[in-house]
Amino acid sequence: MKRTSVFEEAFFNEAKFNTRRHFLKKCTSGLGGLAISSILGGCLGNSGHSIIDENPFAVKPPHFPAKAKNIIFLHMEGAPSQLELFDYKPELAKLDGQLCPQSLLEGKRFAFIKGVPKMLGPQASFQQYGQSGAWFSDYFQHLPQLADELTFLKAMHTDEFNHAPAQLFMHTGSARVGRPSLGSWITYGLGSENQNMPAYMVLVSGSEPSAGKYLWGNGFLPSVYQGVQCRSKGDPVLYINNPGEIDSLMRQKSIETINKINELTYDEIGDPETLTRISQYEMAFRMQTEVPETMDISDEPDYIHEMYCTEKGKATFANNCLLARKLIEKGVRVVQLFDRRWDNHGTDAGSGVDIGLRRNVQYVDKAITALIKDLKQRGLLDETLIVWGGEFGRTPMMENRAGDNNTPFKGRDHHVDAFTMFMAGAGIKKGYSHGETDEIGYYGIKGKTHIHDLQATIMHIMGFDHEKFTFPFQGRNFRLTDVSGKVIREIL
Repeated sequence: MKRTSVFEEAFFNEAKFNTRRHFLKKCTSGLGGLAISSILGGCLGNSGHSIIDENPFAVKPPHFPAKAKNIIFLHMEGAPSQLELFDYKPELAKLDGQLCPQSLLEGKRFAFIKGVPKMLGPQASFQQYGQSGAWFSDYFQHLPQLADELTFLKAMHTDEFNHAPAQLFMHTGSARVGRPSLGSWITYGLGSENQNMPAYMVLVSGSEPSAGKYLWGNGFLPSVYQGVQCRSKGDPVLYINNPGEIDSLMRQKSIETINKINELTYDEIGDPETLTRISQYEMAFRMQTEVPETMDISDEPDYIHEMYCTEKGKATFANNCLLARKLIEKGVRVVQLFDRRWDNHGTDAGSGVDIGLRRNVQYVDKAITALIKDLKQRGLLDETLIVWGGEFGRTPMMENRAGDNNTPFKGRDHHVDAFTMFMAGAGIKKGYSHGETDEIGYYGIKGKTHIHDLQATIMHIMGFDHEKFTFPFQGRNFRLTDVSGKVIREIL
């Protein structure tokens, strides 16, 4: 089949809009929309003038002075086991191999546990570090150096026990698709300090998260506020380069022409999404210069590559951590890293909370430590909030997927009632541990923290009252925390 050039494609696209079929099929509802728009006065501002010149990424003031200007969210997709990492439970070790009490199973829903499983003691040894006395397992070799920089949330709990709904709940405040992500809310509320880069950028190592791109979607907010996924291997953003027949000057002129048409469309119809389209075209053109340079880590000095343990030319978590620092330096407001390798069910020898989880920690330990240290030495940690965690926790009992307790592998099932996250940087009390679980790490007994509480706290640190930060949609005001959530003031 003959290849169609961009000029021929443009000709045919224009021609199809000049047919009777197009008018009868597409324009009848458009005529009604024009009539309603004229009745309602369109989408003009209070003065009656077009708002075409408004910049959706203009820097906006928060509700009150913010502690943090930027945020990096490190999501370990699959849910790390808190019982092998931070939540030291010597009593659980004494129960290792015993049948689980019925009281822990009655009325509970699990993803894979069948019958009566055996208890599983911690597979790691633990030690306290720093003046704070924070507990770390021997899976970590580097992060314990930062014991007095971190704040732990030891009694996190959620409402969802399957990966995709729990991830959506963590990042959008709802287990169903369609709500704006945390990053979209923040960029909608604060704008951006770099008009040549997206305000909200996403980096993925491993495969895409279970919930997919909904985790950084804009929901019902204007689409300009959705996260932009970048890559650390190949072109940093898909289609960032011009086609072969188009040079930079022609690209600029084509965008100017397209946006003139969009401006006429907006003046005629008043659809706010047209403004988003204009901004996205202009942003895309500016990104062609700024993004490739920013996403290139080859110019970093050797000691930085050693510090992060990066691998040039590869798509790795360490590379993404270094890119996160570079993006923050460039004024990107929100950076999210998703790493998919943490679903340690123990279905084979290398996927349990012993061998598999230890290997996973070794993969990210040095890079996370380097990111926090690097931000601190550059004076950026005082204005950047770092959040680390998964979507839920892991059970104190073995998975027992077959229901016969005969599996030789050591895995844990999904657990909603208790898990651990940590935070660092701007606005956070250093060297502090909030919350406590029972003696086997099954329930939170002190300082219980719900997902909406975490979201409310993040919004507070970014300068927002989460109850007042709303967006009107389908007849009511929506917010990230839905109708609940409270700020965890003990950690501020």
